[in-house]
Amino acid sequence: MTEQGRVVVVGDALIDELRDDRGVREFVGGAALNVAVGLGRLGVPTSLIAMVGEDEDGAHIRAYLGDFEVELIATASPRGTSRAVSVRSRAGEPEYVFNEAAKSRRIRFGDAERSAIAVAPYVVISCFPFDDVAQTLELADAVRGAALVIDPNPRSGLLTDRAEFVRGFEQLVADAALIKVGDDDAQLLYGVELDELRARLIDLGASAVLATHGAAGATLEAADVLVTRPVSTLPGAIVDTMGAGDATLAAAVALLVADRPQDEDAWALALERAMDVAAATCRFEGALLRLPSALLDVDLESLGT
Repeated sequence: MTEQGRVVVVGDALIDELRDDRGVREFVGGAALNVAVGLGRLGVPTSLIAMVGEDEDGAHIRAYLGDFEVELIATASPRGTSRAVSVRSRAGEPEYVFNEAAKSRRIRFGDAERSAIAVAPYVVISCFPFDDVAQTLELADAVRGAALVIDPNPRSGLLTDRAEFVRGFEQLVADAALIKVGDDDAQLLYGVELDELRARLIDLGASAVLATHGAAGATLEAADVLVTRPVSTLPGAIVDTMGAGDATLAAAVALLVADRPQDEDAWALALERAMDVAAATCRFEGALLRLPSALLDVDLESLGT
């Protein structure tokens, strides 16, 4: 039997440049990177397959991943490291403007990538350019036979062909052990309500669908199981929602790795734990996954307004 390797996350890695009325701050980010680091913080050995430049931003990303013991399998970027400038609305939701490196992002699947994928218990795909036909075909070939977790996570500033993105994404749905989608995904890609998209993905063959409704919580559907849970109530104010979805996905994948839920009670417990993690993450600035225990020893008055 082949030795089981690390969970592999495929997708984006970038620098988030946050601008608001407090000034400009930078964070290492990207949806896939956030999930990979979140898994590392949850004790799951993880590798990230992403495009990273040989520049100062790329060095920050490599150092950050090293801090959380996430292995990077990098595709070189001729245009440098991806960067997203985000301007926060009053509700805290980011609006992104991407640089040219991000817009032309490209991941190669060579021997190192395929070897890691071949022994991974799960391959998580997040914020992948499914509207790039050639790149999507390479991805599909590289992950054939793997247990997949997919978060399409489209970004309006990166989306070039909505219909092609949907076609590319849906090529992999039937092979997915879990798909995560949110309200924004349903509207941007399909122009439908999230419940309708969840049903469509189940009909296309996804084993389970995690549908996140923002402040309204989340719903998990798997076979004959349908459970809904609200966002967990924790001390402190919500500071930043940027990493909530990525934290939710990381928590869900960690539970799949430990022991995939088999009945309604187990799925409900898994969803509650994911909502706990998402709620804790929202009480700190930035997308770094936080556990509820992080709120026990801090000054709650300093956690936001």
